Amino acid sequence: MTAMHIEEGHFGDVSLDGLNWVGMFAWPKAIHEGAGEAFVIVDEKANQAQRDALLTILSGGETEPGATIFNVFSTVIDRMHEPAFLPIMFEVDIDRREGRVRVEDVIDTRICPIRNPITGEAHRARVSLPNGFEYKEAEYASGDTKADGSVSLNWTSRHAHVAMIDLSTHGAA
Repeated sequence: MTAMHIEEGHFGDVSLDGLNWVGMFAWPKAIHEGAGEAFVIVDEKANQAQRDALLTILSGGETEPGATIFNVFSTVIDRMHEPAFLPIMFEVDIDRREGRVRVEDVIDTRICPIRNPITGEAHRARVSLPNGFEYKEAEYASGDTKADGSVSLNWTSRHAHVAMIDLSTHGAA
């Protein structure tokens, strides 16, 4: 699963400021082997132009080949379920590696810091990818997700990461 809150952004002359989206993804084998499926929820607050803009971005449209995670994933997803437009609760504190994304009756994801298995103290793990197509720097965390619907997900204490990103059709800035 992945989710984003857009503090400020645009697609052409369409403002995307303040919108959220959530995506649920699944592959039968390794991602690069393809045959994936995706289900996207766009913030119900989005007007039609904003919905169209976000769905174009999320499908990798109008992006240089391989420049963004959306464009890369578009090459390994065979089934895109019809999108939904619902209220999305989105909270995140990147420095604390804590957050929650929830769409009622669809998905609930929580993240927390990775914990030392002996002391229980929070670990801080930050990864820097100067040439990354998803992000340039991210905080790593632990996450739990439960999703019911078109793409079902259910896991606890798995990898999660949070990042501030600046994307364009050319990739992550």
